[in-house]
Formats: sequence, C-alpha cells, structure tokens
Amino acid sequence: QVQLVESGGGSVQAGGSLRLSCQVSRYLYSRPCLGWFRQAPGKEREEVATINNFGAPTYGNSVKGRFTISNDAAKNTLYLQMNSLEPEDTAMYYCAYGPESYRCRDFNYWGQGTQVTVSS
Repeated sequence: QVQLVESGGGSVQAGGSLRLSCQVSRYLYSRPCLGWFRQAPGKEREEVATINNFGAPTYGNSVKGRFTISNDAAKNTLYLQMNSLEPEDTAMYYCAYGPESYRCRDFNYWGQGTQVTVSS
C-alpha cells in the first residue's frame, strides 16, 4: 500500500505562485510513474503533469511553460511549482503514483487532494 499526502495549496491572486508537495509513504516500484492531476467543480479530471520511469516530464497544454514537476527521490517527495497562476487553474490538485511505464497511463494510488484557488 502507498499513501500520498499533498500540501501547499491555498489562495493566491492571478500571476502569483504556489508550490505543491506530495509525500509518498513508500515505493513499491523502483522507478514509478508520478503525476499531478486536477479537478474543478463540474469538470472532468485533468492531467497536469507526469514523470515517467525515465524521469521525463510531460505537461498538459494548459500549464506548459508555467508549471514544473520535479521529484526528490531521497525525500520521497513530488513537487509541482506553479507560476503565473490564472483563475482557470483553480481546482483540487491530486498527486498520483503508478507502476513503471514510459507513457504513464495507469495510476493506482491517489492522494486526498489540496485546494488551489486563484482570484482575478
């Protein structure tokens, strides 16, 4: 079993920055897929950013150039640096953990989420 605990959410004005953290309790896989997803009220869950088994990041089109995903394996912590935040970024943000994969399509462990609210 893997537990994921997100932190770092909050309220910020448009143009501001936040850094989300996700503490991973243990690694079942040596090089797992790690990712950030978000869901706004009334909308489907959206993939924000992932890191595959080679450590290569992939970003959703709406966050490219503004968000950066990183993983500190020594600390078992996944990060999401969010810059130039927009009101459209308002959502609950979830981190996710899955088996080793190049494309990272399957995530079988999820955190409880942290709320990000961006005001105009």
